[in-house]
Amino acid sequence: MSLDRVLVIIPTYNEAENIEPILDRLHAAVPGASVLVVDDGSPDGTGQLADARAAADARVQVMHRTEKNGLGAAYVAGFGWAREHGFDVVVEMDADGSHAPEQLTRLLAALEGADVVLGSRWVDGGKVVNWPKSRELLSRGGNAYTRIALGLPIRDATGGFRAYRREVLDALPLDDVHSQGYCFQVDLAWQSWRAGYRVAEVPITFVERERGESKMSRQIVLEALWRVTWWGLRSGRSRGRRQPAPVRRP
Repeated sequence: MSLDRVLVIIPTYNEAENIEPILDRLHAAVPGASVLVVDDGSPDGTGQLADARAAADARVQVMHRTEKNGLGAAYVAGFGWAREHGFDVVVEMDADGSHAPEQLTRLLAALEGADVVLGSRWVDGGKVVNWPKSRELLSRGGNAYTRIALGLPIRDATGGFRAYRREVLDALPLDDVHSQGYCFQVDLAWQSWRAGYRVAEVPITFVERERGESKMSRQIVLEALWRVTWWGLRSGRSRGRRQPAPVRRP
């Protein structure tokens, strides 16, 4: 797989303390990867810092959005850009350092035998660092509920460190995706699996951010709960059926 056709999408909102270090680490780990920073009008100057890096490094591009419309919308916009520019592999990665760029080669290698690769905290070898027990229980419980409600055989469907082959994104109805946060990640993993694509998980170490503020909120958790429940009811919990009619988003 040619690394110069890999695009890493990094959505940002108020990540001025983190954007330069994460770009440094990413290009030290995978020098041939291209990067698209999708900034939602960060008032702390994140977009301007990304612009300065892009001016000095042709591997970095910046998409400026005028307001904070959420993680899902940022990724959908980035996916569209990746498709327009002919990238073969598209990677999702957070800006805050919780996704270690040094582990990206593991995800890319796994794409040799899969169409979607999820960096997983909850498979053997995966772990979290500096998380309170309450956060771990929330994540484990949410993923268990997702497996039951959707019949989805994935241990970590809510994780945001993942890689897609281009043809998967071409096939998914991205314009119909309106979910955000963790729910967006579940949505795409579920759609990919139902469409018959090969979804693999590889263990990662997730490290809680050291700088800046977490984007986790009660609203994000509640959205994931009601959407997953709704999808499960609408689909009839069609376990093992990989190609049912697409579920319309509520």
